[in-house]
Amino acid sequence: MNPVTVNTTIARPREEVFDYLVDIANMSEYTDHFLSGWHLTRENSRGKGAGARFRIGAPMNRFDWSDLIYVDTEQPHRIVARGAGGKMNRVKAMSVLTLTQAAGGSTRVEWTWQTVPSKMSDRLLEIVGGKGWWKRKMNRSVRRMKTILEQDRGRGERVTVAGG
Repeated sequence: MNPVTVNTTIARPREEVFDYLVDIANMSEYTDHFLSGWHLTRENSRGKGAGARFRIGAPMNRFDWSDLIYVDTEQPHRIVARGAGGKMNRVKAMSVLTLTQAAGGSTRVEWTWQTVPSKMSDRLLEIVGGKGWWKRKMNRSVRRMKTILEQDRGRGERVTVAGG
């Protein structure tokens, strides 16, 4: 799937927004309307190497488990995650969060999501549920992220380590 990019401006300093986003456990709070069943892949949920596994509630998605791992975190302006999902984890995914300073001390957050299906059947499933679905869900996510950081409300459930 071609990259899907959404953005928002949050009335908080960039360092504060980065500190929230660099903790992958917080991702479940603003994406729980389409990503569920979250669990961490290690105890430390912050920074490079932090990861999580979750289910994607996309239409006609039979193999819905996916994972993301933070592979690069450049404080306070960029977080890159890579992952895989679908049948036998053959659909590769990449997520990039870019934070830039905006007017008045606020922060512009740009979130890009891209998948690379390896089989024709995976490509066909992306055409059905694909880019429009992801864009709608991600737009709602950045609105929730903004509400959480600006007004401290609208939080979903924060993921923890299994059994912890």
